[in-house]
Amino acid sequence: MAASVLVDASFLVALLNSRDANHDWARAQSQLYASPWRSCDSALAEAFHLLGQRGARGLADILGRRAVIPAFDLGAEIDNVLRLMRRFADVPMSLADACLVRMTEVLPEPTLLTTDLDFHIYRRHTRLAVPCVTPA
Repeated sequence: MAASVLVDASFLVALLNSRDANHDWARAQSQLYASPWRSCDSALAEAFHLLGQRGARGLADILGRRAVIPAFDLGAEIDNVLRLMRRFADVPMSLADACLVRMTEVLPEPTLLTTDLDFHIYRRHTRLAVPCVTPA
């Protein structure tokens, strides 16, 4: 099992929104991958925005229980994050995605839970696939 489980906004939205097409998948993954999960401030802000006022309560609860931990220092990693965003500008790569890819480069045994298939395109350490779990 992964030592570092990362979650992006799409996973959190799917988990917390029962009407999301990937809700059942996200619930199943939440049972397979023990929390606490790690994320970045950018992905959490994106999830709060996408969930809206009603869904934000569920995300606030998850954060309050420390089931998701913001675990990325953008200030310390800005050069690496901007390098990734330039490299994948044609996709394009968002700030949140770049932060998460960088997290997979620096954390031990990472696995990213996401519904965003762009993570199959992104590469970490220049040529390695991002270790992620996505819906089939």
